[in-house]
Amino acid sequence: MRRPASVPPELNGYEFVKPLGTGGFSDVYLYEQKLPRRKVAVKVLLLDELNPATQASFVAEANVMAQLSAHPYIVSIFHADVAVDGRPYFVMEYCSGPSLGDRYKRETFGVADALRTGVRLSSAIATAHSAGILHRDIKPANVLTNDYGWPALTDFGISSTVEGELPVHTTTLSTGGTTGTAGTTESQSVGMSVPWSPPEMFEDDPQPDVRSDVFSLAATIHTLLAGRTPFEIPGRSNGTLDLIGRIERGAITPIGRDDIPRSLTAVLQKGMASRRADRFATAVEFARALQRVELELGYTPTTIEVPNIAVVEVERPASGGEDETRVRSVSTIAAQPVAPAAVAPIAPPASDADATQLRGVTNVPQGPAPASAPMPSRDEPPIGETIVRPKRGEPVVEPVAAPAPVAAEPKSRRGLVITLLSVLGVLVIGGVVAAAIINGSTLRETDGTSSPKPPSGGSAIISDTVPTPVDGVATPSADGTTVTFTWANPDPKEGDTFRYALSENPTEIKPLDAATFTRPTAAGPVCIDAYVSRAGQFSIEPLTLCYPDAG
Repeated sequence: MRRPASVPPELNGYEFVKPLGTGGFSDVYLYEQKLPRRKVAVKVLLLDELNPATQASFVAEANVMAQLSAHPYIVSIFHADVAVDGRPYFVMEYCSGPSLGDRYKRETFGVADALRTGVRLSSAIATAHSAGILHRDIKPANVLTNDYGWPALTDFGISSTVEGELPVHTTTLSTGGTTGTAGTTESQSVGMSVPWSPPEMFEDDPQPDVRSDVFSLAATIHTLLAGRTPFEIPGRSNGTLDLIGRIERGAITPIGRDDIPRSLTAVLQKGMASRRADRFATAVEFARALQRVELELGYTPTTIEVPNIAVVEVERPASGGEDETRVRSVSTIAAQPVAPAAVAPIAPPASDADATQLRGVTNVPQGPAPASAPMPSRDEPPIGETIVRPKRGEPVVEPVAAPAPVAAEPKSRRGLVITLLSVLGVLVIGGVVAAAIINGSTLRETDGTSSPKPPSGGSAIISDTVPTPVDGVATPSADGTTVTFTWANPDPKEGDTFRYALSENPTEIKPLDAATFTRPTAAGPVCIDAYVSRAGQFSIEPLTLCYPDAG
């Protein structure tokens, strides 16, 4: 059961409109920006999740999205900061259309639409790979749409570098099997979405690469065409372990549509091959295979949009004769400089005989697809949700959160001027994110007004840990009408103060000059949360004091 959204923060220059969705570590809201006037999606880290691991992941996601924001099929990030109540947030494009996860359950995707979407998403994924980034959670729910139906890839929360270690989270796992009644254990785990995850993600020590994202991309396009995930079998058990077993065996459920050409089925099967070596080596290869299907069906091939840093010209052997052609339909877009990363060469078409020269002509829009029958009910919670799985040998956990449709559709190609302006905008955004989160802002105190105190330097999110108070004591007055709480700072430094929150309103955190607070007693226990406040930051975990002490 999904939890309710937390109270939206007050953001200077933005007016709250409504909640958009909830996740395991954050909430997403719709705000209206006052200047320039526009609707934006704001992703806010939960106050309960203010720990070093989630804060670092939040910063990384903001930085990754800023680095890739110039791409026409990746959601842009506009701003990042810390709200006056101490919650980090970032502001993104608002996509008014539904996610692909919503769409495939409501309508049948036409072949032309699925092919076009596949090429565009391949462009976005290839761009991320060229910047050294694996998305690792490609699925329909993480692809938003604008009013024109163009895809916008989002949710880089569990992305990782191509050569780096997977991001891990410490999570509590149930050890009681399906009943969930036994004890729990702490485990290092990584995020994943089982129905679209490749077999290598279920190993004790997963080591994904660009071909892992290709698998998830092919699985996503298969889902759009089939109206269900690739390894679901209608009328059979489709639990997490059932799906994992079929994925590892490569038992793809046929799409079951007469209008799907065999060539497209073969492309999707190759993209979802169990062995990585049998898949397309790059997202661009996968896109070119989809383009060849478009040409086979008489459609104008969708242009592959990749940044100029990712273009690698590959000459074909001269022995093919005059009839041999080369695929040249990779169109480049301007992109901001990124850190050097290894880029896999773009392979030529698999079949010389069937290779056709592609010129990258703009698409001819296709008509709307017919509506589909409702999706059958499932015997488990929605299988499309991102879950946190154990890294080494622990049981697979149930889904914990689903990214919500939150952001806005990317920009289409509007000419050289717009492209240059996009580049300049991304450079500015990158500076804002770095200044706001890494080098400038701080978790700020509130002094009872809506204006935050000026930053005192240091990192907004990643910083030295402020200690939790210790030696808490609750002392009632002689007449029993009040109780005074006192505590101590275990590592006092010059300028340290304190903060407190009442148990009935834990998100309203107020400042204190001394380590003491008096409040009236009540019929039941009265409690407060006490924090140490240092340089505008405060303890990640409070000291909770109650009278009378239930313990």
